[in-house]
Amino acid sequence: MVKEMQELALDETDRRILRALQMDGRMSNLELARLVHLSPPATHARLRRLEREGYIRHYTAVLDREKAGYDLLCFIHVSLQMHQLEQVEQFRTATRQMPEVLECHHITGEYDYLLKVALRNRKDLERFLVDRLTPIPGVARIHTSLVLTEVKASMALPLE
Repeated sequence: MVKEMQELALDETDRRILRALQMDGRMSNLELARLVHLSPPATHARLRRLEREGYIRHYTAVLDREKAGYDLLCFIHVSLQMHQLEQVEQFRTATRQMPEVLECHHITGEYDYLLKVALRNRKDLERFLVDRLTPIPGVARIHTSLVLTEVKASMALPLE
């Protein structure tokens, strides 16, 4: 029911605005207005509503990871010993405080969490695993996969 209400709240013009901003978040209001065929004030009002309603969470610059010196991208699966609230919260709090962790997902299956981690090199990976991740109370098992080639990386949602 909530999902249906959210979908009704977005008309085609809203979706055009969101698609455009996903491609270029620095687009000026004038450029955006021309693209979506609205006046600049009407575009600005819609944009502010989309921000206020939480469709747009924030604006950011997407950096080139390798140019910034982070040559190693890893996916790390983590299992917890027990799924008691205290251990789960300790793990979540710890990973939120680790700048190397780009994403942390609670998942189903053999492991409990999947981390996307950016590191400079193999030594950083070793330090991260041994000094940062393993000491978290309740961590039982860790499985690390190194990314050889990033085939696709996108944050744009397919707004239809």
